[in-house]
Amino acid sequence: MRFQRIAATLLLAVPALTAPSPGRDSDCEVTVKPGQRIQDAIDKAKKGDKIIVEAGEYHEQLTITTDGIQLLGKAGAHLLPPAVFTRNFCTGLSRNPPPPLGDSSETEAGICIHGKNFELAEYVTEHRKVNKTGDYINNIVVTGFAISNFTGENIAVIGGKDTKITKNKLTDGGQYGFLTVGSKDTLAAQNVVTATVLNFIGFCMDDKANPKFIENEVSNYYLAFCTQTSGGEVRRNKVKDCCVGPFVDPGIDGAKIIENTISGRNPNCPPDAGAGIIVWGATNTVVARNTFENIVNNGTGLGIFVSDDPVSGAKAQGNVFKNNVLKNNDLDIYDATNRTDNVYRGNDCESKAASLPMGLCDL
Repeated sequence: MRFQRIAATLLLAVPALTAPSPGRDSDCEVTVKPGQRIQDAIDKAKKGDKIIVEAGEYHEQLTITTDGIQLLGKAGAHLLPPAVFTRNFCTGLSRNPPPPLGDSSETEAGICIHGKNFELAEYVTEHRKVNKTGDYINNIVVTGFAISNFTGENIAVIGGKDTKITKNKLTDGGQYGFLTVGSKDTLAAQNVVTATVLNFIGFCMDDKANPKFIENEVSNYYLAFCTQTSGGEVRRNKVKDCCVGPFVDPGIDGAKIIENTISGRNPNCPPDAGAGIIVWGATNTVVARNTFENIVNNGTGLGIFVSDDPVSGAKAQGNVFKNNVLKNNDLDIYDATNRTDNVYRGNDCESKAASLPMGLCDL
């Protein structure tokens, strides 16, 4: 994009060449002001276009299916639900909880970014998964928005490649702040995800390859980060007052949970929920240089919890926990696997007795 902008500037000196050549990115800028529709600008955009949204409230849901669009919100650009939703590919990607907590109805996303010819599996739990891949949507950027109160995901990506979601404030996403499914090389960085009441999941990666969640802030969600992609990276994030920080799913191999700070436990969490991180039937996870503190739950709050998955039979093995700082938790480390192939090294606990079994902590 930098090369294209330089080239476009040089071409201004030759009037006959100012229009984009067929097949090339258009590299235009469009500004949306209050009273105008962001979706109209998206529908007209070509690959490489930049859409700048001025401060104001925009009551609409957005769908992006064109490669290379940059959607940039200025300070005060606020996306809110419309009076009436229009079904799109993200409709029903997640569902409201079943009775008595909800009605199991389909939910809607605030921004739906998706590739073409993807097929979603039927909904089972949490969210629908990609059943069949198609043509990825490439190089989408969404940055600078406040997005609030959508029933499903405030932002959802299905079948994206090199998607960048940065510096947004996502509030009260009913099921997810941000969810990426069936994508490659997704980056979510420097976003703030929070809720006024305890909601379901802050960030979730259920991708094909290489997602990265970096330097985000999450609060007031049941689960801060769901890690459902082998090799996925959760790094330098801050989690406050959730029930569980990162959760690494059964069968996931080689996830990296590094240099995060997870503190506090939300008072509205269910009685049996309270952990800084849970590695549940995952393998070769690296959990390093994190801080887990103030996870207190009537004597059952855990800094690090490791367990096999009794449902699938997946074993939590080959995981490495090193150089983490654990303080003011009910119990710093609990490895329930009864095996010796998970490695604990250099973890700074409040005492050597702050683990089950004993000996997983270093002072």
